[in-house]
Amino acid sequence: MHLSHADHSTSPPRVEIPRDYNAAHDLLSRNASRSQKVAFIDAANGEQLTYGELARQAQRLANALRAQGYAPETRVLLAMLDTLEWPVVFLGCILAGVVPVAANTLLPTKDFDYMLRDARAQALFVSKPLLPVFEPLVGRISTLKQMFVAGDDGAHSVQALVASGSEEHGVAGTCSDDACFWLYSSGSTGAPKGTVHLHSHLIQTAELYAKPVLGIREDDVVFSAAKLFFAYGLGNGLTFPMSVGATAVLLPARPTPADVFGVLTKHKPTIFYGVPTLYAALLADAGRPKGADLALRVCTSAGEALPADIGKRWTAEYGCEILDGIGSTEMLHIFLSNRPGKVRYGTTGQAVPGYELRIVGDDGRDCADGEIGELQIQGPSAAIMYWNNRAKTKATFAGDWTRSGDKYTRRTEENGDVYYTYGGRSDDMLKVGGIYVSPFEVEACLATHPAILEAAVIGVEDADGLVKPKAYVVLKQGQQADAAALQMHVKNQLAPYKYPRWIDFVAELPKTATGKIQRFKLRAAAAG
Repeated sequence: MHLSHADHSTSPPRVEIPRDYNAAHDLLSRNASRSQKVAFIDAANGEQLTYGELARQAQRLANALRAQGYAPETRVLLAMLDTLEWPVVFLGCILAGVVPVAANTLLPTKDFDYMLRDARAQALFVSKPLLPVFEPLVGRISTLKQMFVAGDDGAHSVQALVASGSEEHGVAGTCSDDACFWLYSSGSTGAPKGTVHLHSHLIQTAELYAKPVLGIREDDVVFSAAKLFFAYGLGNGLTFPMSVGATAVLLPARPTPADVFGVLTKHKPTIFYGVPTLYAALLADAGRPKGADLALRVCTSAGEALPADIGKRWTAEYGCEILDGIGSTEMLHIFLSNRPGKVRYGTTGQAVPGYELRIVGDDGRDCADGEIGELQIQGPSAAIMYWNNRAKTKATFAGDWTRSGDKYTRRTEENGDVYYTYGGRSDDMLKVGGIYVSPFEVEACLATHPAILEAAVIGVEDADGLVKPKAYVVLKQGQQADAAALQMHVKNQLAPYKYPRWIDFVAELPKTATGKIQRFKLRAAAAG
C-alpha cells in the first residue's frame, strides 16, 4: 500500500489512499523493518514495547476478538490509562474491523453509562484502577457482553485475551471509507457526542500536519501531555510517531509539572505536546530544570489559544518554539498552526496545507481581513457525523465545511502569508457597547502581569443591564495583586472599554479534562 501526495505547486497537498485500506495495518506494516526498535515506553515503570512485539500483540488481540464472535463494525469502549496496552487494544480492534470508542478516563459513572448505551458497546476495555467507576454498571447494560481489564493478569484481562489469540496474519476487509473509531466530545455544554472517524483519517493528519509542519522524524522521541483518548493526544502519541517509526513516551498519570519535567529530563523527548495551562504551570514551577537539561527541538500547544507571553517566555527559557495550533475532535487534529521559524506568538498561525479555511460573519458572508467571524474548515479528516444526533450533525457539518464554533480574525502579511488570530468561542464572545470583545484577548493581557498564573473573562450585566467584562484570576503562589492595579494593567494595553469592571480572585478555574476553561460554569455562578 503506497500513499502519495499530489503536486503541491498546482493543487493543495492531497494524500491518495486506496479503497481497500485498514488504518492499523498501515501503521503497523510501515514499521515491519523496525521490529527491534522501541515504539512505546511507559514512563511509570520503564517498560518498553518494540514495534515487532506491538504488531504481534495487536494481531493476536484481533484474532482473539474474531474467535469470540466480535464482527466487523461491532463497537467496544476503551476506558484505559496511557499504558503499553492502549495501542495494542486500539490497533488490534481496528485490525479486526471492530470499532474502538476511546473514552475520557476522568469521567464519572453517569457519563460512561451514557456512552456505553449510546454506542451499544458489546465489550469494555478498562484499566484496573478505573474498575470502581464501572462497578455500578455491571449487569445493567444489555448490549455489554464482556469486560477486559488492563493492568491485570486474571482470566478476563487484556493480557489473557492477547495470549488466547493466534499469530496468524489477518486483516479485516475494511475500506478507507469504513468507520474506524469514535471519539466522544467533551460534553462540556451537554451530553457527549459520539464523533465517527474513518480509516483514512488517521494517516491524513500525519501526512498533512505531522510530517510537513511539525517535521517529525524517525529519530524523534515524543511525549504528549494530552492523553491518547483525546483527538490531540491520539495523533501526538500514536499516529504521528508510528507514521515515521519514532518512539513515544506514555504517562499513565495526570501530567503534573513534576511528572512532565521528570519525563522531559529522563527520557529526553525531542518533541513535546502540551496545552496552554500546562505551559503556564511549568513556567511557574520553582523546581523547573534548566534548558540544558532537556533535549527539546520543538513543542506544540492546542486545546485553547496560547497567550503570547507564555510562548515568548518558554522560548526564552528553553530555546525552542511552541507551535500553537487549533484542532478539534471533529477534524481529528490540527488544521491551523504556526510553523517552525515562522511563529507569530499571539496568533494561531497559518492553514495547514491540505485544509481550507474561511471566516464567516453573522450574516453568512465571508469576512474581510480584520473582521471577526466564525472559523470554518474543509479538509480530508473531517468526521462523518455525530452518532444518533442528526440535528447537531447538520449544524456542525455543513456540506464540505465543518463549523468550528470559534471566532477568528485574519491578517495578510506583505509577503502573502495569512495568519489567523483567535477571538474566543462563539458562545463566549462579549458585545460591549455594541462592539465584539474577545475574552481571550483580555485574558491574555491579564496573563502578562507578573502576579497572575491564569485568568478567565466572562460577560456580566451591570446595574443598567449592559454587558461588561468580568475577570476571574488565579495568582501565582506567593504573589499578591489588587483589582485596581490589574484593571489599570489592562487599560494600558487594550482599548479602555475592554478592561474588566469586576475582578474575583479564585484558587482555581473550572476546566475540562483537556484544560479548556469552562466559562459557562463561571457565567452560571455569576448569574446565581
